[in-house]
Amino acid sequence: MTVAVGEFAGCHVLAELRGVDAGLLDDLAHLEVALKRALAASGATILEMSSHRFVPQGVTILALLAESHASLHTYPEHAAVFVDVFTCGAADPRTAVDLLTHELQPGQVTVQVIRRGDTPPEASA
Repeated sequence: MTVAVGEFAGCHVLAELRGVDAGLLDDLAHLEVALKRALAASGATILEMSSHRFVPQGVTILALLAESHASLHTYPEHAAVFVDVFTCGAADPRTAVDLLTHELQPGQVTVQVIRRGDTPPEASA
């Protein structure tokens, strides 16, 4: 007998933020706090976070979530950051991306929202 533990459905938000202050994009501590706040506000549960500072600049932050994952990849030399948040269940990745966008104040934002798995017809439109 198979026990159902959740729906096979999720929402994946991919964002590219450009025109962000380069100093902010190289501030690992600030970005970790901003990501934690955004994920908490989205209803996600952070299980682990890992980060890496690149030389001479840029950071990558990965968050393993009970609901899936999130990541930031910064490019200070391009004043840009890639944001990736995928969640299943009740957590809303759009909220996390919206809060990060507000925090980073980019000049340009490109966002893709992808429904994954078994989504109801109204959700896949």
